[in-house]
Amino acid sequence: MKMIKSTLSLLAAIIIFASCNQFQKSPSGMPYKITKGSSKELLKHGQFVKLNIEYKLKSKDTVLNTSYGHIPMYFYLDTARLGKYTFTEVITKCAPGDKMEFSLSIDSLKKMGMIEFNEVFKTGDFINGKLEVIASFAKEDLVKADYEKEVEKEKAVEIEQVKKYAASKNMKTVSTKSGALVEITNPGTGQKADSGYQVSVMYRGYFADKDGKEFDANMGKPAPDNKPIDVIIGQHGVIPGWEEGLTFFAKGGKGRIVVPSFLGYGPQGRAPAIGPFANLCFDVEIVDVKLAPPPPPPAPGTGMPGGAPGQ
Repeated sequence: MKMIKSTLSLLAAIIIFASCNQFQKSPSGMPYKITKGSSKELLKHGQFVKLNIEYKLKSKDTVLNTSYGHIPMYFYLDTARLGKYTFTEVITKCAPGDKMEFSLSIDSLKKMGMIEFNEVFKTGDFINGKLEVIASFAKEDLVKADYEKEVEKEKAVEIEQVKKYAASKNMKTVSTKSGALVEITNPGTGQKADSGYQVSVMYRGYFADKDGKEFDANMGKPAPDNKPIDVIIGQHGVIPGWEEGLTFFAKGGKGRIVVPSFLGYGPQGRAPAIGPFANLCFDVEIVDVKLAPPPPPPAPGTGMPGGAPGQ
């Protein structure tokens, strides 16, 4: 009899545990599950929310985007605009310290016009998401101060990462003012690539990690893809790591520029080739350095540069 009672108690406990861990559905049909933390103060309208979030493609177990280990996500909580078929739809059920898992059907996202089918997003697949609410803030200035601290932490991590990468490749580098690394195998001769000069560059870009996969290049390409790219220093037409790194070279110069993500494409990346928070490396050859051509005159009727007509 005691054994039967024990077995029944165990079964009851299993059933209760399972029911507590079942996914619920949001009003739009998104499956989700919230694991509660210690706080009882639910998020509410008018707060600024700080959280980590990650999206994975279920079929390939591939991370599409994540803030874990990087800069958290911040957003203003407007309960009149909670969204549909997204985690924000049920975020007011969470408190700081809570965690949420959720699942998004690719087919449902397509029907809602949120995505299009392509090589990544295919019919029948799912995006699995997870998040953790870190904190909430009542005022925007508190958010700004907290965000700036997170950005500085991320920069420090990325600078350390590119230093370790350069060391692993036995690179002898110098640092730019912001933290990119430059290996100079040949400085070139004549005028260096300074502000106001146009630099013609051959390059090969690859990821500064153990795989070193190439993502873009004009080196070694057949015509017409083997033409140098022209960069005018000071016009911010390329990523900051390039602008700073190229100034170490003159015509004929060769070397490498290792770019931490914050001086590259940052949290947004450059889809589809470059993901968020990717540190990059570039082999560069400087074909020419010359004064940049003058800017074209303003089109008729647009006034003079720098002000409205007549100023």
